[in-house]
Amino acid sequence: MNPKPGTRNPEPYRQQVEEAVDFLRSRLPARPEILIQLGTGLGALAESMEDASTIAYSAIPHFPQSTVTSHAGNLILGQLGGRSVALLQGRFHFYEGYSTREVAFPVRVLSRLGVQAAIITNASGGLNPDYSPGTIMVMNDHLYLLPENPLRGPNVDEWGPRFPDLSTPYDAGLQELARNSAVELGLDEVTGGTYVCIAGPSLETPAETRYLRMIGADAVGMSSLPEILVAIHAGLRVLGLSVVANVNDPDNFEPILLEDIVAAAERAEPRLQQLLLHTLRRI
Repeated sequence: MNPKPGTRNPEPYRQQVEEAVDFLRSRLPARPEILIQLGTGLGALAESMEDASTIAYSAIPHFPQSTVTSHAGNLILGQLGGRSVALLQGRFHFYEGYSTREVAFPVRVLSRLGVQAAIITNASGGLNPDYSPGTIMVMNDHLYLLPENPLRGPNVDEWGPRFPDLSTPYDAGLQELARNSAVELGLDEVTGGTYVCIAGPSLETPAETRYLRMIGADAVGMSSLPEILVAIHAGLRVLGLSVVANVNDPDNFEPILLEDIVAAAERAEPRLQQLLLHTLRRI
């Protein structure tokens, strides 16, 4: 197939996606309804899966490989909260050297396998002074500050529209379910907010922290938004949950260590699991 003059050929990437889809389709115990992606320090949810089958990312054609601590690198298929779930245990990041299209590759593949909703989780740094370590932020908006968009390049019309609408990027019904679940479970420190994604891997300076807060962000991280853009493009309902691992005052800045971020996210994980399972049962 020859591309039109002045356009780039989308076929190599499309072929990679479809090869991964064909590989997984023959191994699915059931068509997954919901995609869940786990972030830094949040990988233990996999232990709650029932009738689970695990496929290493390295076994799936064209899947990138995670290089970051606490990202196991497995696709787990099974039952969670009474729903058929595809669990991405670990993710990829722009700062690892991947393009944003590569970062979002698993979400694109699973969207082609029929998932209807995506729950994307991450660990973040708090910018809102009202937050504290362990706050779970239900994402209601975002700021995309990466220098590259995963939808850049030729559009595959059967995958989604050329210009996807982002007036309501996060599904209002799923946000309400998550907030109501928090109330029913008696979980405190669950709130809504705006997430900003930066390129990394360098962590923020005090001046950058101040700037990100000034432009409207409540929490900052280095992941999730490429996957979320692809999920929206594919027509999935999206719920974003960000575990605030630390909060830094730019006027009284403290050193930020990855080990501390991972440890804080792991401490908050039982509350996130409760919230996820309760929400899943009500979708």
